[in-house]
Amino acid sequence: MAKTPAWQRSEGKDPKGGLNAKGRASYNAATGGSLKAPVKSGDNPRRASFLARMGAMPGPEYKNGEPTRLLLSLRAWGASSKADAKAKASAISARNKARK
Repeated sequence: MAKTPAWQRSEGKDPKGGLNAKGRASYNAATGGSLKAPVKSGDNPRRASFLARMGAMPGPEYKNGEPTRLLLSLRAWGASSKADAKAKASAISARNKARK
């Protein structure tokens, strides 16, 4: 039986949220994608886009008292909750538009 790619197993996932380097490399090889490491701070448009998308995702932030992968991913990108992610995405986008 074939092994599933690392990004689908725990060895490719960062316990603090998102994928680790091995998981990103595995995903990129399997799909032809170009995943990059999280941008934890600053006004990077990639960060604003990720926070806006993930802040609007359905599902709980906690399950059985433990943070879900969704919340862990948001934390890896510098947001503390879905509401915080939406607010930060708006603020980053506004600052980026003001620079142009």
